[in-house]
Amino acid sequence: MRDATGLPLTFGGEVVAGRRLKLSQLSGPHSGALRGVGLEYGRGLGGKAVAHRRPVVVDDYVRSPGISHHYDHIIVAEGLRAMVAVPVVVTRTVRGVLYGALRSSMPLGDRVVQSVVESARELEQTLAVRDEVTRRLAWLDRYDTTDCTRPQWELVREAYAELRILTQSVDDPVLRGRVRAVCETLSGITGRPARTGPVPELSARELDVLACVALGWTNHQIADDLGITTETVKSYLRSTMRKLVTRSRMEAVVSARRFGLLP
Repeated sequence: MRDATGLPLTFGGEVVAGRRLKLSQLSGPHSGALRGVGLEYGRGLGGKAVAHRRPVVVDDYVRSPGISHHYDHIIVAEGLRAMVAVPVVVTRTVRGVLYGALRSSMPLGDRVVQSVVESARELEQTLAVRDEVTRRLAWLDRYDTTDCTRPQWELVREAYAELRILTQSVDDPVLRGRVRAVCETLSGITGRPARTGPVPELSARELDVLACVALGWTNHQIADDLGITTETVKSYLRSTMRKLVTRSRMEAVVSARRFGLLP
């Protein structure tokens, strides 16, 4: 965000229990006065952004009549004047606030403010994906995935396909590794492969496409979810069917399950 805006100082923090904002992340030269500061709901620039769920901009924090001045001593200690605060909202809950600041009194400009807003939107998407992955992993932890005869087995296959798709959007390497490990576990829980001999090696993208095919999705739906073209989907399917020595989409799915490549 600091690189995108060109601002000398950007910072932010997490909203705890839906109300209190705690500053923890700073980028740029600073005195340390902001680190660890807790802001109450509705107070200061960030507290107002949390309360109103919208960006708040001031040309001069200390002289602004539109905010409370409970934290003036901290802002003055850091020498900040022009500031913008943008809430990070995920599923109607404010999860954090991102700030950009100057040490002079002047309008920040629409481009700078928009860059901070875009950074907040990107963070919202990342958090939403992480939340969904965590939710599905927790569901799988509670579910007896070894019983393939249960009616809910199709839900496991759906979760497998969606986890593979979500993995593409996970930036956290630890979380991404855990999701991939769960996918590998799910692909092999149906027992020993029904076919003997060497198992065909499908690429990660070929498995992504085939997992979606197994749910009955069209090429267009698969392309939208994976962020690729329909022609690319067709190309992956052709190479997959060639490796599995099959002639149709569903025959490829059945073959992949027999080899233990899909749940």
